[in-house]
Amino acid sequence: MRADAQKNRDHLLAVAGTAIAEQGVEVSLRDIARRADVGLATLLRHFPTREALLDALLRTSFDELTAKAGELETSSAPDDALVSWLRDCVVWTTEYRGVTVLMAAAIEDPESALHASCVTLRAAGARLLARAQAAGAARGDIDGSDVFALVAMLAWLGDQPSLAPRAERLFGVVASALLTRAGAS
Repeated sequence: MRADAQKNRDHLLAVAGTAIAEQGVEVSLRDIARRADVGLATLLRHFPTREALLDALLRTSFDELTAKAGELETSSAPDDALVSWLRDCVVWTTEYRGVTVLMAAAIEDPESALHASCVTLRAAGARLLARAQAAGAARGDIDGSDVFALVAMLAWLGDQPSLAPRAERLFGVVASALLTRAGAS
């Protein structure tokens, strides 16, 4: 990609990130183009669909969360690693309003542009969970899909104005419910 095209693409992603953080994932593509001071056709040339735009915007974060899981696997106790990663995922998902709905749909739709990233993220959480389960620190009756759903649920709480003040406390309740008595802090 030419340097000027890459610069335009990066600018569009930065503007889209701000717009989605403010208005949610359903923000108008026309509004994003207007904010970026380009025509809609220019935006669509770089990102032909909303999902393509979201995939490009979110992929770096997905990759970072996946890498963080790998780091935690080797640097933290199994229970601490699982809870820390869960917290990081929840914090990240609350940065982009409405992204959890898209993630939940994308994980079930192999044709979605977000599918591969969501599957990789779920697998990272499943590895942390399996490690904690093997150490006797986490419940044995849950799996990676459950952890992925818990991230979505906890992020959803943070998106609800009336529930947001309870989100941190409820995160603690859910996190301690994931752990066995031996693994609870």
